[in-house]
Amino acid sequence: MNLAYRDVRHNLFRFLFTCFGLSLLLSVVLAMIGIYRGIVVDALTIPHIANVDLWVVAANTRGPFAEASRIPGDTREAVARLFGVTAAGSVTYQTVESTMPDRKLRLYVIGYELDRPGGPRSLAAGRAIGRSHYELIADQRSGLELGDRIPLGRNMFTVVGLTKEHVASGGDPTVFMTLLDSQKLQFDLAPPAARIEQARGVDVQSSDTVNAVIARVGPNATAASVAEAARRWKHLSALTEADQEEILTRSVVDMARRQIGLFTALLLTVSAVVIALIIYTMTMEKLKQIATLKLIGAPDRIIVSMIVQQALALGLIGFSFGALLIFNTKAYFPRRVVLEFDNTAMLGAIVFLVCILASGLGVRAALRVDPATALGG
Repeated sequence: MNLAYRDVRHNLFRFLFTCFGLSLLLSVVLAMIGIYRGIVVDALTIPHIANVDLWVVAANTRGPFAEASRIPGDTREAVARLFGVTAAGSVTYQTVESTMPDRKLRLYVIGYELDRPGGPRSLAAGRAIGRSHYELIADQRSGLELGDRIPLGRNMFTVVGLTKEHVASGGDPTVFMTLLDSQKLQFDLAPPAARIEQARGVDVQSSDTVNAVIARVGPNATAASVAEAARRWKHLSALTEADQEEILTRSVVDMARRQIGLFTALLLTVSAVVIALIIYTMTMEKLKQIATLKLIGAPDRIIVSMIVQQALALGLIGFSFGALLIFNTKAYFPRRVVLEFDNTAMLGAIVFLVCILASGLGVRAALRVDPATALGG
């Protein structure tokens, strides 16, 4: 006869309700782990989308993501002539807000040259940009659909394509437009501001300015050597893909990453304490029954087995329900939740270890109970 099974069936509703409460706690822990990983993935999404080896930006800056960077558009030609460069393109990056009839949109706008590096890697629906003006490709997280018209700056743009999971480090969905459109959006002044600048004697004619030049490097050279050449001969700053990844993870999103990581560690600690208290309380409530078992001659291994089996069942069911809940709801989170197998397996191992340790506290209390307690009132 399995005493753990009998005891659980006797208090089935209470046991399942306890498992449900534990599953909610563990689902929050899994969500925080997924958000932590999602922050890192989001931070690296834009550099990975570009699929380039080199970022050339303004001198003495770490742009274009960590710092502001503005360089002449003809820098692309100088970079394209560097030994080892197989393709180069000018790009702009900016965050804008637009008002739709039913909501406000905060978007990360990427401007790129058609048929050059910098555009979306793949499309989930629609087509690529085919005109030099007033077309854009939007990420599905923006809520935009094919054919939607959205005001950006002083112009209306039509959505002709959709991407999936193309977001900036802050979680804002991206939109792609031609470089000419993005330059007007970022650098052209509104008429009132332009008149003020003209009155001050400032030339407000549109200039060919970009935030960065990105380049692909062929097999006959390395990104590091091309970057060194750009710094030495072109008097610019140049960053490899590895440099950008380090800047983004160690600088741009470092504070958010550390805070989420600390909160996740606190949640894991709280979860461990809660699991231990639940198992210990379950054992203490059965002390009289345990005393009765000892009085009728039940060996200690039967009592130990009952407590350990219940603890493991509680952890397994709670963890399974929690994982099922978060995997089915992660798509509704405002930020990306990335749950890999290793994260889930690690949390499962932690829950298993905590259940074993917590059952040890219950076993210690059970083995110390006096069989005479069963004869008390």
